Amino acid sequence: MTSRPIPDDLLPWALTALDIPAGGPPPVVDMVAGDASNRRYFRLVVDGNSWILAEAPPATEKNEAFVAIRELLWAAGVVVPALYAVDLKRGFLLLEDLGDSLLLPLLRADTVDHYYASAFDVLHKMAASLPGAGSLACYDSVLLEEELSRFGAWFAEQLLGYSLDAAEQAMLRRLFGKLVDNALEQPQVFVHRDFHSRNLMLQADGALAVIDFQDAVLGPFSYDLVSLLRDCYIRWDAPRVRGWALAYRDRMCAAGLLADIDDAHFLRWFDWMGLQRHIKVLGTFARLYLRDGKSAYLDDLPLVISYVLEVARHYAPQEPAFAEFANWFEARLLPLIAAQVWGKSL
Repeated sequence: MTSRPIPDDLLPWALTALDIPAGGPPPVVDMVAGDASNRRYFRLVVDGNSWILAEAPPATEKNEAFVAIRELLWAAGVVVPALYAVDLKRGFLLLEDLGDSLLLPLLRADTVDHYYASAFDVLHKMAASLPGAGSLACYDSVLLEEELSRFGAWFAEQLLGYSLDAAEQAMLRRLFGKLVDNALEQPQVFVHRDFHSRNLMLQADGALAVIDFQDAVLGPFSYDLVSLLRDCYIRWDAPRVRGWALAYRDRMCAAGLLADIDDAHFLRWFDWMGLQRHIKVLGTFARLYLRDGKSAYLDDLPLVISYVLEVARHYAPQEPAFAEFANWFEARLLPLIAAQVWGKSL
């Protein structure tokens, strides 16, 4: 894809908002890493001070939601970038510069417990923000089903070239129905929807800041937890993941934010929620490549596929819908995946 130049009016707008006069130290603007959306970010440096400029096209980006959710998180004590100025009509935002220290490269076997404890603090604050979260859109069956539909349309058909017949579509509907029911039966809390190691940033004081929160909804309790612990960009062994998940369950029960629930029931919530998320992600990552030209996401597909198959196989003995999905995926899709350059590592 061809990189668009910075909009001509973005820098003058930011300098005016910051009350930086002409004729002073020259401003330096550099592009910084973006994300999966159409938003673009630039670092503005003037006389040793820095800010982040965001260009978020209003036709595609949820700028009003970003502003409102930022306020909600700020009020809940979550570290989010300060907002110094915004032009909703043009899609310009002037934000605090939180640095470049993403959580992902900091995670190692000897550091992960510490950093995940900090992430659990953030999750706790977000879950406790429920009174303010009542204004959020609901993670309802319509949204859950739309996300799941990306798997067939973008991953199976568009990326792999596999045409689903009527029986296979019915098979997917049976599985998806169970996953949607599992999501809706859980307590509903603030859900970031992409709470993972690329959206958490370590600050100088050791706190974790949260970014990319404009898609937040009121949704299933386990969603952000599984997004963190079964991160699409880094993997931990299953016993450790289960231990973290149950420890967080215990913490939330002790805080009165979750009713008592036994291990098996909670882990089913957690596992099935992860399966919904990862099936969605397969479709979303395929779409980011095919529609938006973002090929880097192909490299992350093998890990996501492994999560999908592990959970489906684990519950297959008790759940026929999981068994037929796992068998179909292995028989029909895995050979096509193995033929892809990105699928060689599976």
